[in-house]
Amino acid sequence: MNSLLRTVTGPLSVSAVQGPVLAHEHLALDLSRPTDRTASLTARHAVAVAGELADLRERFGLSLVVELTCRGMGRDPAALVRISRESGVAVVAGTGWYHEAFHPAEVDGASVEELADTLVAEVQDGMGADGPFPGVIGEAGSHGDLPSEPEVRTLTAAARAAVTTGLSLATHAQLGRGGLAQLDVLTAAGLEPHRISLGHQDLLDDPAAHRELAAAGAYVAFDTVGKESYQSDATRLRLLLALLEAGHADRVLLSCDISRHGYLIGDGGHGYGHVFRSFLPRLRAAGADDELIDLLTRRNPLRFLTGRDGTAGRPVGHRTTVALRGSGRAGREAPA
Repeated sequence: MNSLLRTVTGPLSVSAVQGPVLAHEHLALDLSRPTDRTASLTARHAVAVAGELADLRERFGLSLVVELTCRGMGRDPAALVRISRESGVAVVAGTGWYHEAFHPAEVDGASVEELADTLVAEVQDGMGADGPFPGVIGEAGSHGDLPSEPEVRTLTAAARAAVTTGLSLATHAQLGRGGLAQLDVLTAAGLEPHRISLGHQDLLDDPAAHRELAAAGAYVAFDTVGKESYQSDATRLRLLLALLEAGHADRVLLSCDISRHGYLIGDGGHGYGHVFRSFLPRLRAAGADDELIDLLTRRNPLRFLTGRDGTAGRPVGHRTTVALRGSGRAGREAPA
C-alpha cells in the first residue's frame, strides 16, 4: 500500500488531500482526427483549464485530479505541471494505451513483455527527459464486449506494469461495454481487483453488471457525469442509487471525463465542476449525506490510487443510509 501519491509536481501525502478528487479527467490531450477536429485540449486551452480547476478549488475544495491521458492520446506532461501549479490543484498523470483506434505504432508487433517494460521504464524514469512521473496506469482501453488482440496485449502489459510498480490501473470501456472482460484480462495477469477501476460504467444501463464488478472488488467508475448526449444524468443517478442500495458505496468513483474543449465552461460546456454543481446536489436530494459524499468523492479515489484493500478507510461502525426518494420503500444502508 502506498502512503504517498505520485503527482506531476512531486510526492504528495494522502493525508494532505482534504477535499474531493476528480477520478477520471483530461487536462491536455489531442484525439482529433479528420472526422472529428474538436476532440482536443491543447496549449491554447490551458489557461481556461487551470482557471476552472482554481475556481473549483475555491468553491468546492477540489484537491486532486486524476489525469488519464496516456500514450497515443496527444498527452502533454509539461502542460500538466503548469496547470497544476497555476490552479493549485494536484494532478496525478497516467501512462498506458487507449483503445485500438488510437494505438501508436509502438504497439504493432510488440510483445506483452516489451510493452510492459515500456510502461515500467516510464514509471521509473518519467515521461520524457524532464517529464513528471506517472502515478497511475491508464486509461487502458478496449472497445466492444471483448477486447481485440492488440487490446488484450496492451491491457495485459498494463496489468503487469501495475503489479511491478505498485500503481493502480484505470480503464476505458467504450460506452461502458466490456468491463467484465477487462477485469478478467487484468486479474489473469496478476492484478488484484481492488487496484482496478472500470471506466465509463455510467454509460451502461446494466445494474447487474455494475453489481458483479463491485462484488468482485473492482471500482465502478461513473465518470462521464454531465455528458448528456451519451447518457442522461437522470439515468446515471438511477444506476448509481441502485449500486449504493446494493451495498457497494465503497466501490464507486465519480468524474466528468472532460475530453474536448467544447466541454469547457468558456466554450459553452458543462465543465469539470458539473459533478459538484449539478450531480451531487441531486444525489443529496435522493438521500446522500456528507459522509457518503466524502466517501464517493475523496476516500474511494484515494483508496484506489494507494492500493488499499476494500475495507481500509471506513470509520469504525459507520454506515450511511441512502433513502431513495419516491421509491415506495425504505432506504437501505450502504457501507462507508
